[in-house]
Amino acid sequence: MKQGIDYIGIGVGAMIFNANGDVFLAQRGPKAKNERGHWEFPGGSVDYGETLAVSVKREMREEYGIEITLERQLGTFDHILKDEQQHWVSTTYIAAHASGDPQILEPHKCSAIGWFALDALPTPLSKITLLNLAAWQTAE
Repeated sequence: MKQGIDYIGIGVGAMIFNANGDVFLAQRGPKAKNERGHWEFPGGSVDYGETLAVSVKREMREEYGIEITLERQLGTFDHILKDEQQHWVSTTYIAAHASGDPQILEPHKCSAIGWFALDALPTPLSKITLLNLAAWQTAE
């Protein structure tokens, strides 16, 4: 059985800011679970027995080789992808880049990465990233 397809999946992600106020985005690769080619605030699936905070930090280390400091939760979002017949509930954190130079460690899942100003984000953006941005603008 597959998370997000056969049952509702639990996801976690982070809106990571660097010292310049830019945000880190990743472009979903050819073997990503969904929304291939879209840019997103990175994240992943929560493993059984893992807390949300531990999961998002692990994902950043495994996929990009970076350490982050969690500041607060931005929110929890219904991430429903009707065209791909997937349903996720995803929590997104606001985080700061703590250390490490980002690199693509899982190239099948990620095609490109970069730091971007909030007013100059690449397109297309993933659905969850659009939801995150709407919540960010409301909160700020």
